[in-house]
Amino acid sequence: MLGTINYGKNLMNNLHPIDRFARALVGIAMLELGYFWLSGGLQIGAYVVGVVLIGTALVKFCPLYSLIGLRTGGAQTRTSGSLALSMAVVVLLTAAVGGSFASSFFSRKVFLEDFNVMNDHYKQTLFLTGKNERAKANAKYDLLIPAYAKFQEKYSSYRPYALKNDTQLSSDLVAVQGMLKGVNDQVRSGDLHEAHLALEKVRPVFQEVFKRNGFSMLAVALVDFHDAMELMLDAATAKNADKLIELYPQVSDKLKAIEAEANDAEIQTIRKNLDALLAAATAKTLEALPASGDALKTSFVKVYLQRG
Repeated sequence: MLGTINYGKNLMNNLHPIDRFARALVGIAMLELGYFWLSGGLQIGAYVVGVVLIGTALVKFCPLYSLIGLRTGGAQTRTSGSLALSMAVVVLLTAAVGGSFASSFFSRKVFLEDFNVMNDHYKQTLFLTGKNERAKANAKYDLLIPAYAKFQEKYSSYRPYALKNDTQLSSDLVAVQGMLKGVNDQVRSGDLHEAHLALEKVRPVFQEVFKRNGFSMLAVALVDFHDAMELMLDAATAKNADKLIELYPQVSDKLKAIEAEANDAEIQTIRKNLDALLAAATAKTLEALPASGDALKTSFVKVYLQRG
């Protein structure tokens, strides 16, 4: 698929055009994998593999093939036509541009999802210490500490694209670790008021992280809502009205977090569709549930793609 390039009579050509195309495609994928998804030694390894694959595709020669006596093409291989070459270039450019965009989007999304898993334990611990519910606060605190440790371990070494240039993130994560562990004695002893005040100091740290890296709290709230909404959509597809009614308060609360950040017409449409789904479930109009669920999902996706 890639046109033949003459690099000199002494350079052996042992790669077929299809082989070269495949190497270039995989090489692009490896470079994107290293840049957007990996760190440390794995990132370096992905870069090396990507450069080697693209380099051998360009020069039409693989030293490893030469060592083991393998060739997929040679001097007699027919040169690809201009149409095939153009198609190959388009595919490779699409892979490079599309893959970069998708990786940027999804690596950001994964970070927000990881944050929300940890943050859910934090919010519940904060709420329960504020309500002075000692037993429940202890139970949630026991979940928060390992959840945060997992989050910190991952993002102390790995930086998604959206946070690649944040040199302060590691120190912020260490600071939050100190805050969370610092309330251990207060939570255990029942001094929940002081524990609550100390835990309140965690939130501004992450708000600053999001602000510094171009995130919005709306984006965080959208991801949090999405995970809960999916449960409702599954129930709507299954025409399970009772499950929908059970899930509604949780999903509604998460939508309120979105509404606290922005409550324009598009977000009001999400609320309208969520309430319509509840109304259909309450009225037991089971056949209408899948369509109502689709309307809710469509209104959410429109907002999420623009602002998530």
